[in-house]
Amino acid sequence: MNTRVQHPCRGCIDVHTHVVPHDFPAYVGKQPDAPWPSMREAQPCHRHVMISGSVYRTVSNQAWDTEVRRTDMARLDVERHVLSPMPELLSYWFDAEDGAMLSRYLNETLADMVAQAPDRFSALGAAPLQDIDRAIGEMEFAVGTLGLAGIEVGSNVNGVPIGDPRFWPFFEAAEACGAAIFVHPLRPAGMDRLVGPASLEQIVAFPGEIGLATASIITGGLLSRFPRLRIALSHGGGAIQALLPRMQYSWECQRALRDAIPIAPVNVARALYYDDLLYSATAIRALIEMVGDDRVMIGTDYPFAIMDADPAARVTSLGLGAAIEEALRWRNAAAWLGMR
Repeated sequence: MNTRVQHPCRGCIDVHTHVVPHDFPAYVGKQPDAPWPSMREAQPCHRHVMISGSVYRTVSNQAWDTEVRRTDMARLDVERHVLSPMPELLSYWFDAEDGAMLSRYLNETLADMVAQAPDRFSALGAAPLQDIDRAIGEMEFAVGTLGLAGIEVGSNVNGVPIGDPRFWPFFEAAEACGAAIFVHPLRPAGMDRLVGPASLEQIVAFPGEIGLATASIITGGLLSRFPRLRIALSHGGGAIQALLPRMQYSWECQRALRDAIPIAPVNVARALYYDDLLYSATAIRALIEMVGDDRVMIGTDYPFAIMDADPAARVTSLGLGAAIEEALRWRNAAAWLGMR
């Protein structure tokens, strides 16, 4: 089955929306203490995501019900959602066999959701990056057989940054099969430095984590090796706006950095894509100035509490003119997704 669709698209494409299945299959693996997820009833229209007997998160039916999602999309002038798993479900800390089983279930769930409304949904699947060979096989199944647009990957895999060369075989395969790659913060660095409620993980630690992930892609030479990769960074690339000028200046001044990093940092940054989930017109304009108006896309983090509640209005508020507004609303996302 191949559910890829053709553009043009005239409404907004939201590249950053998440899915939690209504249920998970029973665990059938070999690990007695595997933190396999399950779902439990909560208040009306909500379910608890249970991990190791505790509530990890409570989610609404927006997370799995395509009809509810489409109603919200119509209200927000969004024509297409790009679906991806709730990042914690990527489960890189699982045994590789368990990770592969969960990835397959997530990918089949996503494909089923897309099939319900292929004119409204695209999807990015999961791959068990704790085992590169399994990850490549699952990506090829997700993209080649299920017709998903690509793969969501975490910013790190058990502490190893996503730009590390050990992941090159996976990205080589992604380039070969035309998969779009979406990088999302996962188990961020610096949690021990936060003071306050647990929600600061998403509010404060995520921007630093995705900035480090972006920096690792730049300094690791990923795009010099695989220049046709289509990689997007969630949360506007986070701290990369502060990091990139320092990286570029040092690259220009220090011969050792030029020898180690094959492409100028600014040039790599301008070859990546970014969602606009920065919550500020000033910050979005700065991102556009840094990477170009052909590299920024709408992303909301639907349906979670931190989501941008009116993405189309935010793009209009930038006041950048009709052509750029159209690029931000859908053209850039269509290019990243490989929609023909």
